[in-house]
Amino acid sequence: MHKITLINGDGIGPEISDSVLKIIEASGLKIDWDLQTAGSDVIEKEGTPLPNRVLDSIRKNGIALKAPVTTPIGKGFRSVNVQLRKSLDLYANLRPCKNLPGVKTRFENVDLVVVRENTEDLYAGVEEKINENTAHSIKIITREASERICRFAFEYALKNGRKEVCCVTKANIMKLSDGLFLDVFRDVSAEFSQIKPREILVDNLCMQLVQDPTRFDVLVLPNLYGDIVSDLTAGLIGGLGVAQGANIGDNCAVFEPVHGSAPDIKGQNKANPTALLLSAVEMLKYIGENTYAKKIESALFKTLSNGYKTSDLGGELTTSEFTNKIIEYLI
Repeated sequence: MHKITLINGDGIGPEISDSVLKIIEASGLKIDWDLQTAGSDVIEKEGTPLPNRVLDSIRKNGIALKAPVTTPIGKGFRSVNVQLRKSLDLYANLRPCKNLPGVKTRFENVDLVVVRENTEDLYAGVEEKINENTAHSIKIITREASERICRFAFEYALKNGRKEVCCVTKANIMKLSDGLFLDVFRDVSAEFSQIKPREILVDNLCMQLVQDPTRFDVLVLPNLYGDIVSDLTAGLIGGLGVAQGANIGDNCAVFEPVHGSAPDIKGQNKANPTALLLSAVEMLKYIGENTYAKKIESALFKTLSNGYKTSDLGGELTTSEFTNKIIEYLI
């Protein structure tokens, strides 16, 4: 039996976590969940939104499913998500982006994957104030980090039957930093003759994505570009409410939805569990439970195809009603 850390979050986190656990249980897969609380709800008791016990649990189990958590504003705490990535060296941010049946969008047949480097670049926040009118932010790109994220992208493509990996940079202007990332991509691509390498500038990518996203397969990007482009691609398939995600390292992996904790609808039975459920499906694939992953994904797709949706997708179902519909299609 798999033992998996469950961070059930705050805001709508516990509601959508309960939904996903019910669906997984109904599929017949038995998981020993190691429940760990985090976020704003634990600060008063433990003094931090990310207690060490949470990190220890993930290190021990090697895998976690995480619902959204709130990082308090103006209280000196770093983002819980950033701290998780840094503490566990989760260097690869994985964002599959695929149209869902029954969810109307501007484009059809979107099926691409964003692979974002997670540890350096401008997003690392290495800054200094020079004087009252000037600040510097340092863009750090290393060969080591570039190589492991490019290799991750090609290995993911190979494992998942993808045909192409496209490197996204602004190497025409940032010739040393983005140039290094591109050089490493070219070196790594030579080791994967089965996968077609491609190169594109980030501004051109954004234009082409909103013209025809079906032109792309796997994208690999430095941290800041990846942060921006991954939300753009989520918009292509219906928004953050249906966008799955994962942060993966050599020893640990955390699977989570991209959206926030939505405290404004907490406890109202309105939340859409789709993004967390898709993240759980990706997690099941990661641990080799492909049969259950396909079974759950199929039940979700049948539910959406038949018009059963929560209010954020134009439907009328509550969280619990939507959950029960998915479970009906599992049986």
